[in-house]
Formats: sequence, C-alpha cells, structure tokens
Amino acid sequence: MLLATPDQIQQYTARGWWDSETITDLFLRNVHQNPDATALVDPANRTEFTNGHFTRLTYNDLLTTVDRLAAGLVRLGVGKDDIVMVQLPNIVELVEVYLAVARIGAIISPLPVQYRTHELRQVLGITQPKAFITTTLFMGTNYVEMLQGVLPEFPSVQAIIAIGEALPAGVTSFAEIIAAPHDAAALKAHIEANPVDANECYTICWTSGTEAEPKGVPRSHNHWITIAYATVDGAELAPGCNLLNPFPMVNMSAIGGMLVPWLLTGGKMVMHQPLNLPVFLQQIGQEQINYTVAPPVLMNLLLLKPALLANADLSSMKNIGSGSSPLSPWMVSQWKEVYGKNVLNFFGSNEGTSFVSTPTDIPDASERARFFPRYGVPGFTWSLRYADGISTKLVDPQTKAVITEPNIPGEMAIKSPAVFNGYYNRPDLTAKAFDEEGYFYTGDLFAIDGEGEQLNRYRFVGRLKDIIIRAGMKIAPEELENLLAEFPKLAETAVLGVPDRRIGEEQVFVVGVPKPDEQPTLSEIVDFLKTKDIAAYKMPKKLVIVQSLPRNPVGKVLKRVLKEKIELLLAEQQAAAAAEADELALPV
Repeated sequence: MLLATPDQIQQYTARGWWDSETITDLFLRNVHQNPDATALVDPANRTEFTNGHFTRLTYNDLLTTVDRLAAGLVRLGVGKDDIVMVQLPNIVELVEVYLAVARIGAIISPLPVQYRTHELRQVLGITQPKAFITTTLFMGTNYVEMLQGVLPEFPSVQAIIAIGEALPAGVTSFAEIIAAPHDAAALKAHIEANPVDANECYTICWTSGTEAEPKGVPRSHNHWITIAYATVDGAELAPGCNLLNPFPMVNMSAIGGMLVPWLLTGGKMVMHQPLNLPVFLQQIGQEQINYTVAPPVLMNLLLLKPALLANADLSSMKNIGSGSSPLSPWMVSQWKEVYGKNVLNFFGSNEGTSFVSTPTDIPDASERARFFPRYGVPGFTWSLRYADGISTKLVDPQTKAVITEPNIPGEMAIKSPAVFNGYYNRPDLTAKAFDEEGYFYTGDLFAIDGEGEQLNRYRFVGRLKDIIIRAGMKIAPEELENLLAEFPKLAETAVLGVPDRRIGEEQVFVVGVPKPDEQPTLSEIVDFLKTKDIAAYKMPKKLVIVQSLPRNPVGKVLKRVLKEKIELLLAEQQAAAAAEADELALPV
C-alpha cells in the first residue's frame, strides 16, 4: 500500500531523502556485517512483569527467530499489506515482530499495553487486522483473555499468537513458532513474489486528539528512516553504539528514536520496561550504554535524588534525549554541570513533526531547554542533515495569515519527507490537517524567537487546544507550568482551563502533586507567581491536589482526563460553599 503520491516520491527521491532501502534491508545488512555481535537484549527484570525468560540475541540469532516468525505468519494466512496488531511490553519478541512483519511485506499496528477492551474495540474496528500478537501475562493481566472477550465482534482476526503456556484453543504459541525450523524455500518464495517498496505502509500507530476515537497514523519505511536520522545525527550515534530503550515501542519516541536508529547504526539495543530506576541505571552501566532517552519527570527526579546516581556508572554516555513535555532549563543545565551529560531536547509526533535542539546548534544548556532551531526557513543552516528537508511556517489560528514577526504565537505547519500522508481511512481528518500546499498543521503553538535580528529559533508556546482564553486574553499552560516547576512545595504540576459557567469563560486550574509532607495552598502559589511578575489575568483561581498526574505511554500528561474528572467533581458539588472552594482534592 503506497502512501505517497508519485510527485512526492519523485521529489524526495531526487533530493536524496528517500531511497529504495527498507527496514528489512537495514536489518539484513547488519546481519551480514556483524553476525556474531550482540544485537538485542531483554529487560534485566523481565521475569518480574511478564512471562518468558531473559534473552540476549546476536544478529544471527535474531535472523533465525525473525525468519521463523515470518514463515509462521505466512502459514497462518498473513500476506502482503495485511495488518498485524501487536500488544506486548518492551521485550525482545516485540522487536522480532517488527522485523518479521517487515520481512513479509505486512503492516504492523502496535498498541500500548495500557489499552483495554474499550480501546481495543476502537482500533480493531478501524483497521480490521488479520492477526493479533500478545501475551498471557503483563503486570498481572492476561491479555489473551482480554482480547478473546472482544474478538467475536471482529471476524477479520484469523490468527492469535501469544507468549505464554497453557494457551486456549485456537491460540498459536509464539515460542513454538520460533523454536521450530521453518521452510526456508517457502519463505523465500513468498518474499520474492511480494517485493516491498520503501514507500509502502509499514506501520499504523495510534495518536489521540480531540476526536472521540484514536487516529491511525500510517508511515512508510522511508518516513521512518528519514526521521530516524534526527536521532542518529543529533545524538552523534556511532556505528555499533549501544542504545537503551525505556519508551514503549508503539510510537515515534521508540520507533523513530530507538528502533530505526539501532538498525541504521548496527549496534546493540537493550530493552527496558516498565520504568524501574534501579534497573534502568544498572542497565546503563552493565551494558555500557552510549545513548538513552528519558521523560523530563524522570530527569528531574534523578537530579532531586542524587543518592540514586551515587553508584551509577554513566561513563559510557555522552548524550541523553528527552522530550514529550517542556524541559526545565535548570534540569538541562544541571545534567551538564554536575554530570557532564548533554540533554537533547526533542519535540515530535507520530505524524512526523520533529525538532531537535542539540549542543551543536544550541550550545547553551538552559537555552536548549527553551528553544528549537527554526528549521525550514531560508537563511538559517543547521547541523542535522534531517533539517535540510523541512519547510516550516507559523500560521495565525484565526486569520490564517503567516506570522513572520517574533513573539506572536502561531500554529506550526510543517512539510517534510518525514511527515505522514494522512490518517488511516479518515479522509475527513486528513483534509483538515493539511493545507493546499501540503503543509501539515500540528496543533502546536510556537513563536519566533532569537537575539537581535537573528530570529533563528522557535519557542514552544503550547498546544492549540490547551490554550486558555480568559478576559479575551490567551494563556499558555506551559508557561505557568514552567514557572511552577520552581515552586518548592509541588513535585509536579499541570495547568489547564476549566469552563466556569457562571462567568462564561475558562478559569485557570493548577493541578498539583505535593512533595512529601507538604500541603501547598492556592494563596501560596499565587504569592509565588507574583514574585515572577506575570500578568494578573494568568493567575490561577483553583488548586486541585492529586497523588499523581495521569500520563500516556510516553509520559505526556493527559489533561483531557484531568479536565473531565474536575468537571464531574464540580458538577457533583452542588452546595454553593463547595463550589466556591479554592482548593479541591481529586481522586486521580
């Protein structure tokens, strides 16, 4: 299933951005060049959260299991362009599925392990997959049983493959497939009869938005390879380097930021799941990791608890990637000053948006936390080869005029060989997401920034849908969140706008996780923000105390979930005194 138009293929191929190499080609090249080198390593604590045993594979080992799984999928009726849905934690089998599906020209659709039957019904209905691969055990849940509860509604699923023992009737054992020799001639015949074009669909990942259902994001081999160079160049990954992947391998952060860079550099990839700090730090030292990624909340936590790092061996690492939410300038500076590690600031999406602030392009650590290179604007050059293929513009959300002056928020629109071509089976959403010039509208607000006349940077302002409108003025939640990161009584904060029907506009709510033994109040927060000399209309009107902030698999705070719970709580508090309270306790 080709994703790009003939004009796009011709244009990006002529410019050297797209090639004929597929994910399988990258993998086989590594097998041929380094057959006995370690390729893939399981989480050290695998047996604590799922079934199976700890596994370490060479490239030759990996090829054997991939070919056996690929042949098994073909025997079960999976063919070219069929969709294989997979719901597994970060274990070696998940990577084997990615490679086996690519080998036979099928399409992989990975699901977060957080999905339950509600989300399964949504994505199964949209894609109608041919096969589903999962496990009987992850963190106490039997995923095979969960899947079987909804499968009668989806007859397209003709095969279930599972990791685990004592499988129900009709479920094929993953372990048995990869343990038994396969018919190599039959697999070769299938591959030769079904050649794979690098511009054909390889993955359908899932993203949330303002719609009621998740949106499927199809991406080709070329889409993934192009965007992976942002990590390869930005993190200065050398051939044969060692990578540690703690992000769920279901979207951009882990596929574009780990899986494909691993294939491009031909080194070792170590898997990690779920996030366990002692194990994470142990893996860095034992596996001599050269590069890893971590969400900002973890990067901050490690700095606040130096005892965790006291015995950690970080000597093999130079750079650490972070993103998914705004970085604190203090955090990025401290990692450099105290531990000598550069933090790279990533901004991206499943659709293919990607900005990377690197030490080469933005040397100052604190500035690297706040700014991104202004890619795709004539007159500015950057160190990453990826940047040369991008065009960007800021567009006023109301007037649709292109913004060229500094400090005026506008929606980021981007066009590049890494950007997808449209949502799966949703031409209506695709039409709204692209303009007539082919620019994808990200829903993210940025402003032009820089020093003097050198306006060569973008500053992230916030999500378009998260902007709070109060007294006719726009308030960016991220601005207040960055300020409150310094408030001494809160460990984490989220700022959002909640409609106040009494006054017909949104009120600013601070949702906070207190530090141990602290009891912050709204008046203390307001007094703290007054010391920052911010505009009065930005001051919060409510404080909501929670034990933790709900997050998606890559660490982004689920503000929609918070807002829904707060609105429900306010609706239930009918008494006037309760409704007027400045501080609420929310069971999140």
